Amino acid sequence: MINRQAIFKWALALTLILVSYLVFSKPNYYPSGIPNLDKIGHVGSFFMLSYLTYLAFKPKWYLLAVILAGYAIFIEIVQSQLSYRSASFADFIADMVGILLFYTSHWLYNRYFKAAKLFDSDNQ
Repeated sequence: MINRQAIFKWALALTLILVSYLVFSKPNYYPSGIPNLDKIGHVGSFFMLSYLTYLAFKPKWYLLAVILAGYAIFIEIVQSQLSYRSASFADFIADMVGILLFYTSHWLYNRYFKAAKLFDSDNQ
């Protein structure tokens, strides 16, 4: 029987493959009219990577942040070597914002929703 944590490990692996493909492939941007769409993508990707890493491994917050920061640095180093990509410190900051948003939302959930037992079956 496959447990829940194993499913999250598979989801994390697939998400890492997808994110890596997107950041290393030749960009094919279409005019979207959305300013800073690239940065929004970085924030969203690292929010999701943080979420899945947390669900798959339950690491300490600082370990998760260091590992994903290492991945973000790796992305920028590889992109600096690709002729059709460029490294950007702003992309790294957007990645860190995604991690910070995950932990902020996780803290808020634990502090207010879970602590208040809003989903407790006794209150329904």
